[in-house]
Amino acid sequence: MKINSILIKDTTREERIRIVQEGLNQCGGACDYCNGCDNLGGGLVDTFYEPYINGEKELRQLNEEYRSNSGMVK
Repeated sequence: MKINSILIKDTTREERIRIVQEGLNQCGGACDYCNGCDNLGGGLVDTFYEPYINGEKELRQLNEEYRSNSGMVK
């Protein structure tokens, strides 16, 4: 899938779902409770990205929140 922009204003909900799925599947494994990306075994990763999928927060905002919480997905 070729994406020119990942901004909410430039994508549909379906495209944002694919963006998140493809981004989380880089290692080829399941993400939930995985330590691979410094999640620290901290929960359901795709749930963390729901505000992006629903058009409420940009990926940049969510990633900043993730980093400010020491890599813990809430």
